[in-house]
Amino acid sequence: MLGCMSTLQVRNLPAKAHQALRVRAAKAGLSLSEYVGAALERLALEPTMDEFLERVRLRGAVDPEVSAVDVLAAERASRP
Repeated sequence: MLGCMSTLQVRNLPAKAHQALRVRAAKAGLSLSEYVGAALERLALEPTMDEFLERVRLRGAVDPEVSAVDVLAAERASRP
């Protein structure tokens, strides 16, 4: 992680979830803080479904020169 490090306190985490995270961190050779921090960083960097759909919408429609149906038909026709 680059830049300023921040602190996050998680309240009311179920004991089962806390224990599972502790076990996973230990198996990964990380502290609980390192493990959860890395997981949260991945989560923060991955676009949400709404963000993903907005990116797709902004790209606009694509009009391919050859349809997928034609590509598949040509592939099948080329097989012995």
